[in-house]
Amino acid sequence: MSSSNTTSYEEYTYNLFAYYSFWRITFFMFYGGTVFTLGWILRAVASYYQQNIGLYISQIVFILAGPPIYAAAEYNILGRLMHYLPMHAVFHPGRVLFVFVYIGIMVESLTGVGAGQLAGGVPGSTQYTVGGILIGITLILQGCVEISFSSLVAVIHYRAWRAGNLTPNVKKVCIMLYCTSALILIRCIFRAIENFTEYLSDCGPGVYHCGYFATHEWYLYVFECVPMVIYSYWLNIQHPGRFLPLEHKRFLDLDGVTERMGPGWIDKRSKWQTWLDPFNCGGRISDEARFWERPEEWPACDDGSFALGTATNRGKKASLASMREKKNKATPAKQKDKEANSSLEKV
Repeated sequence: MSSSNTTSYEEYTYNLFAYYSFWRITFFMFYGGTVFTLGWILRAVASYYQQNIGLYISQIVFILAGPPIYAAAEYNILGRLMHYLPMHAVFHPGRVLFVFVYIGIMVESLTGVGAGQLAGGVPGSTQYTVGGILIGITLILQGCVEISFSSLVAVIHYRAWRAGNLTPNVKKVCIMLYCTSALILIRCIFRAIENFTEYLSDCGPGVYHCGYFATHEWYLYVFECVPMVIYSYWLNIQHPGRFLPLEHKRFLDLDGVTERMGPGWIDKRSKWQTWLDPFNCGGRISDEARFWERPEEWPACDDGSFALGTATNRGKKASLASMREKKNKATPAKQKDKEANSSLEKV
């Protein structure tokens, strides 16, 4: 496992410099990998000090905390996908990461409460059992979050397919998100079953851990470690920087080929309104916000197309100056409006 993590960290470092403008994705992968690896190191140390309850609880918390941090990377990818396909976005693309991360923090707070119950209780006591059950409930809620996430991906996938602009890069990103989310869901299901089996089983007097999962550790490696190693390799090999532009204002035209530099997602509601109503249930998107329906107003990108596989982010610097230049570049429609306004002013 250590050699796999070493290779994975090397890939993190490579991708950080190759696609450094995707630093949030790489950061969450690196951070999650560090926490997850630390958990396994503590587990190895705890095996030599089996009476040390502190080490036992610490390795549980760190191993359980790693995958939700990993998941933040896929939340960021979904936000970028919505920026790339604004016409199919379910809600504000810039809110995706924060919404799921905040939900994850609330869910993970139960892990902290459960760990506290385990630390304050004695194996076999009611408090100790309640702590284990809370951790099991946390894992079920994590699974529900992943199901919700996959559902959002499915909505965008379906809308793109129905509109006829399900390009190869979009399809690859959707498949990647389905599979990585499924890997986290698999470990959530296994760990939940393991926790409830271990903490709700009547092991008899003086025996605090029983059942097949508690006595056969290979299940833990297969359903906890292996899915996350595959997850890590998948996001590194199929890095989203290969398929999606780094500029949030760059979007795919309705023709499914041309990419343009638009104004970015437009939502003139206040921040608290977008948080309380992220799906904009209170009203439809204004005509001004539906900028993708006016492609003639936005300049086409001249550095290739991710939809055709001719554009790349490798070594590309997203300077604010170049982005402003593309945004302010005069298009025929803008030039025509400018001339018309100038004529009216003269009159």
